[in-house]
Amino acid sequence: MASADPADTPPVPFIDLSAQHAPISGELVGAVSRILETGQFILGDEVRALEADIAEYCDARYAISCASGTDALVLSLMSLGIGAGDEVITSPFTFFATAGAIHRVGAKPVFVDIDPASFNICPEAAAAAITENTRAIIPVHLFGQTADMEPLWRLAVLHDIPLIEDACQAIGATYQGRQAGVLGTMGCFSFFPTKNLGGAGDGGIITLDDKDLAERLHHLRVHGDTGGYHHVAVGFNSRLDAIQAAILRVKLTQLDDWIEQRIDAGDHYDWLIASKGISEWVTTPTRSDNSRHVFNQYTIRVPAFERDDILASLRQDGIGCAVYYPTPLHLQPCFESLGYSLGSLPAAEAASAEVLSLPVAPGTDASSRERVIDRLAAACEGRAGWSQRRAA
Repeated sequence: MASADPADTPPVPFIDLSAQHAPISGELVGAVSRILETGQFILGDEVRALEADIAEYCDARYAISCASGTDALVLSLMSLGIGAGDEVITSPFTFFATAGAIHRVGAKPVFVDIDPASFNICPEAAAAAITENTRAIIPVHLFGQTADMEPLWRLAVLHDIPLIEDACQAIGATYQGRQAGVLGTMGCFSFFPTKNLGGAGDGGIITLDDKDLAERLHHLRVHGDTGGYHHVAVGFNSRLDAIQAAILRVKLTQLDDWIEQRIDAGDHYDWLIASKGISEWVTTPTRSDNSRHVFNQYTIRVPAFERDDILASLRQDGIGCAVYYPTPLHLQPCFESLGYSLGSLPAAEAASAEVLSLPVAPGTDASSRERVIDRLAAACEGRAGWSQRRAA
């Protein structure tokens, strides 16, 4: 049967937060109203309750909220005393904040290449980058799948350096049965609205088991104040709003169901891509056997020389899609002084040229996914390289 004319079918948004919020709109409005009535808008009981909820969800002893995922990374580095002259190893294939936080505290980002299958930091590359100035490793659980943490943990123990998980895209992900956020010294999460657990604005949280570090983080997020305007450190203002905490507590009750919807959508996409006969053209996301991928993004790979044309074709057909991330961090102009060049980290560079993320958020129903892959197949078949590959 012939495919429907793209002009006759509704667009598929990349993410539709309104549709996601509709079933719980009454609870969300009630939560906001409750905070308005209390007049307690910064920190307070609602924030403490959210911290307890997240600590329980992640199986951590402590959870310290803050104003954003970026601040979670900065505060974590500050709590460990990392600063000028220190090196922090991380991935170049991630959102800018991962490296930006390292630079912000005065340390030097040391980029190492990724595993091309998972998109996450390569443990062997991290091991090769250790120097006497290495003070931490920040593995990123990109797109909702944890990095390979066991070899990284062994590396960290061997060199007595902390592991800071950038889990901003991975709340609910697991590795060997353990939740993201308790796989290292501390875990950093973002509550940006498009995350699997997102607020109605910015927000973040840090999970950890170390009591002394937790106390330090509590102080640092309020200018280093221990109470009574007694400042034991120079921190900064990174407090979570109570309204955000109230909204997040409502949404946390839905998180596991939303994650299952994302996983089901990922499985469906895998099947659709195989059934359309475009598997030689489209590489689907790899899932590690010992982890749970929670699909903050469903990210495929297509040939680099065709990626931008496929992206444009999908958007012309009303399919929401995006590229995360078009330029790896070691090639960003602001990090030119670090001395990396094109070819320095080839796996990350290849990923940046080939990745394409498809709609996977809750509310992207089966018919929408079928339309996405129908138009993806049409976009692939319309490329000049398609016939060449099929004939090869």
